[in-house]
Amino acid sequence: MKTLNNIGVSIILLLLIMGLGIFFDIIGTAATATEKSAYNAKAAKKVYGAKQAVRIARNADAVANYCNDVIGDISGTLSGAIGAAIVIYLSQRFSILNTVLTGAVMTSLIASVMVGGKAIGKNIAINNANDIIFRVAVVIAWWEDLTGLELFKNRR
Repeated sequence: MKTLNNIGVSIILLLLIMGLGIFFDIIGTAATATEKSAYNAKAAKKVYGAKQAVRIARNADAVANYCNDVIGDISGTLSGAIGAAIVIYLSQRFSILNTVLTGAVMTSLIASVMVGGKAIGKNIAINNANDIIFRVAVVIAWWEDLTGLELFKNRR
């Protein structure tokens, strides 16, 4: 019974990591699609998070690189490793004869969820870029208030 709990935890962890990869891909894509002018008036009025939104828009290339590439690569690697562990467990527990086929099926499932999720997420990010970035900026503002550290400085 304990091993069934472990496989359940592995599947939940796999879904969580894939979800985080998709979530950060949405943020990175929204950063490249957002318009700095949408936040300038809010920043002038000292709206909470607007200053951070302007910084995200100014640093869109770095934000997109970090969110899409760095986090995306990490989530893809971790998803593959967890998927491989699940395949090994299943092949040992249920004496699956063709481990290679099981691995191919797991890889295909992970890839289809990641690619499909990111495709849907990119559409959402492009159509709602300003709203997404402002919400992210509010979270960043809260984090900066809590820690006293700026997540990134203005480059321009």
